[in-house]
Amino acid sequence: MTTISIIGAGTMAEAIGTRAAQHGHTIELISRSADKAQRLADRVGHGATVGTYGARPAGDIVIIAVPYAHAVDVVAHHGDALAGKVLVDITNPFNDDATGVVTTLGHSVSEQIAAVAPDSAHVVKAFNTIFGGVIAGDAPLDAFTAGDSATAKAAVAELLASIGMQPRDAGSLAMAHALEWAGILLVGVANNGAGFSAALKVEVR
Repeated sequence: MTTISIIGAGTMAEAIGTRAAQHGHTIELISRSADKAQRLADRVGHGATVGTYGARPAGDIVIIAVPYAHAVDVVAHHGDALAGKVLVDITNPFNDDATGVVTTLGHSVSEQIAAVAPDSAHVVKAFNTIFGGVIAGDAPLDAFTAGDSATAKAAVAELLASIGMQPRDAGSLAMAHALEWAGILLVGVANNGAGFSAALKVEVR
């Protein structure tokens, strides 16, 4: 297994970090608030560590688990510290009532992150179509990904498979906008009877 760095200390950071730690990965948590990161590391357990905000993350895969409005600034702040890393954007840029997204075609959060990240970093959209509580449940799940680098997507697919998820490649990074809308679809289904234990799944016949 390997080290996974997570920037953020909220619900999704905890769900992904805990699941990955339970499956044998070493988790590094990074936050503007070192105290908040330490409290999360204590909850994640399994030897989770705390990194320094703005410094080079320990993991080759860096999960951006902050609210969408801060994601681009976080990546820009880290700058060259993210060179050569695989950056996983999990954000959902929902509007105020979660009936749509605030991004437009060609300007997904993932594409905005890619525009400010070092050239040697590669962005993959993932995890945004799964509720945090469902991730924490550790059941088998389909996880949709999008990215321009086959190598980066393969690394994320390997991570997903290692934590009991089925990676589903949705295509290039341009598809990240469609995955943001898939997050809205999931919320709509949840709000209209399925509940927040629901998950999207691909059935191959």
